[in-house]
Amino acid sequence: MLIDQMKLADLSIFEDEDFIALNKPSGLLSIPDREGKEVSLKTLLQEKYVRIFTVHRLDKPTSGVLLLALSSEVARLLSQQFENNQMSKVYHAVVRGYVPQDGTLDYALTEELDKIADKFASPDKAPQPAVTHYRVVAQVEMPVAVGRYDTARYSLVELKPETGRKHQLRRHMSHLRHPIIGDSAHGDLKQNRGMTQHFGCSGLMLHASHMQLPHPVTGEPLSIQARWDHRWQNVVTQFGWQGKIPELERVEFAETCRQDSAQI
Repeated sequence: MLIDQMKLADLSIFEDEDFIALNKPSGLLSIPDREGKEVSLKTLLQEKYVRIFTVHRLDKPTSGVLLLALSSEVARLLSQQFENNQMSKVYHAVVRGYVPQDGTLDYALTEELDKIADKFASPDKAPQPAVTHYRVVAQVEMPVAVGRYDTARYSLVELKPETGRKHQLRRHMSHLRHPIIGDSAHGDLKQNRGMTQHFGCSGLMLHASHMQLPHPVTGEPLSIQARWDHRWQNVVTQFGWQGKIPELERVEFAETCRQDSAQI
């Protein structure tokens, strides 16, 4: 999606005097990169808000709920909620193959270090605990040849991370041998190409759908939801998954499918 076509108002899903929640598009950085070469959502928001503070981030190819605080104090309170697991986060993903059943993966992950940001970090750090709950929502077998098989199987899964390790959901699903479609770093490149060739959509099929949290100032329970974009809606329609998660099935902004980057 071209940045000059984006209307920030169309991305807003919650706003008050303390913080905002946006439905971040896939392909847009949450915060500026170190080199400052790419536009980020935070940079765009700084044109509207005098002060805005990062609380967490979504990877560039991931879409969905993103929170930003409007004061340093609220940023501190929201950050504490993240650290103390006072927030409940739900993601949805399209993965390779038939996930056989619901389950929980408790599998520690070695920290992925960034070549620039973490160049002084120790590469010998012990693996960190990581827990992900997953639930099968829908499955489909499509009559297209991908790799050595005559058909391609996909699952729509709900993912609930208990911990927040870097690329946790992507790495955990890869460990289960059901990588997320469009993941060029941890996924199946043949399946990624097959999604583009046969279904007209590339990019990471991972969406931050829901977040539940107490309001950082009032304590009021909040439930924030980000619906699917055009790219997701296109895949759901082709796979016959309409009605499986009806609360997410409305196009909030049109987007051209884009390729995930292995550097993200």
